[in-house]
Amino acid sequence: MTRDGRLGVGVIGAGRVGPVIGAALAGAGHALVGVTSGSDSERVEAILPGVPVLEATEVARRSELVIVAVPHDQLEGLVAGLADVGAWQPGQLVLHTDPAWGTGVLAPAVAKGAIPLAVHPAIEFSGTSMDFRALSSAYAAVTAPGPVLPIAQALAVELGCEPVVVDESARPAYAEAIATARDFSRSIVRQATALLAEAGIPNPGAYLSQLAHTTIDHALSEAGSGPGSDPAATIQG
Repeated sequence: MTRDGRLGVGVIGAGRVGPVIGAALAGAGHALVGVTSGSDSERVEAILPGVPVLEATEVARRSELVIVAVPHDQLEGLVAGLADVGAWQPGQLVLHTDPAWGTGVLAPAVAKGAIPLAVHPAIEFSGTSMDFRALSSAYAAVTAPGPVLPIAQALAVELGCEPVVVDESARPAYAEAIATARDFSRSIVRQATALLAEAGIPNPGAYLSQLAHTTIDHALSEAGSGPGSDPAATIQG
């Protein structure tokens, strides 16, 4: 970490999440070291213009903060593989964005001296600049060892999010809740728009837009008014 608290940030994972996280941290004043290649290089270049494209090992070796934003089934193997080739550096921060994992999945990096952080912004990423607005009004689940928990919280704030501490043991339940909200919402919208199309309604997605948004807003308001509704409280298993 530099004296002014700014970090050299590298991003492993060039899907919808990693480049946006990197760009948001760059907007907070951190310096981007590099990003791994992805299937949509034009989209990544639009979000991270001029940022060098590097191999994952080089990203890890050159960065003070490594953002690991890869699919769930790749995370464990990637972290262990980079440990095997000596890519993790003592004292560097390693942050993953997967909702289901706490910091335990980063154990191979920790064994090499890295500092583990888990931060999951609770939004559906599009991989575009529209995500910055969503981040600014979102919460983020943060999990980290006690001494470095403030670092994870501070990074969540720099992303624009309100940090909420989630215990390691509560991560599976947290991930199930996120998946339920995301998948059920998408399924219901698809089913409803198909029925509207069958009924002859033109542009069924637009027709349902305000109904879906206002219904969800009302449901969220009702859910937030009950006991234990403070999202800033620590979520425990």
